[in-house]
Amino acid sequence: MATLKVGDKAPAITATDQHGKTVSLSDFKGKKVILYFYPKDNTPGCTTEACNYRDNYQSLLADGFEVIGVSVNSERSHRNFANKYNLPFTLLVDTDQRIVNDYGVWAQKTLFGRKYMGTLRITFIIDEEGIISHIIDKVDNRRASQQVRELLG
Repeated sequence: MATLKVGDKAPAITATDQHGKTVSLSDFKGKKVILYFYPKDNTPGCTTEACNYRDNYQSLLADGFEVIGVSVNSERSHRNFANKYNLPFTLLVDTDQRIVNDYGVWAQKTLFGRKYMGTLRITFIIDEEGIISHIIDKVDNRRASQQVRELLG
């Protein structure tokens, strides 16, 4: 599993989004990217986080950011999630777990004493040149976009 740190080049990504369109991280060169990893569509914490980005999306765009969410859910699941909550940003499909492994966010988790593998809730801020400028590993779902703004001053 990768252990990425601030200053590293962000691993390349090419995947399909909730609409079946192929998207690459390189498509966003020249923009700041909020690349957020979340465990599962339509769960309370993930919905809260996604809706926070949705509610602040226009101001993030105005400040030169793009928002990209990644989970191991299917295209159909992402499409339903995005439609249900009017999410205006890209949700990448990672059913083969390639992206979560490249970013080091696929790990053992524990819920009610049961151990299982899953996606950690981590956000990477990637600068205009494709370099990781910040990593948020303690994401506050209700304030996800505000956490990004606070880091960047």
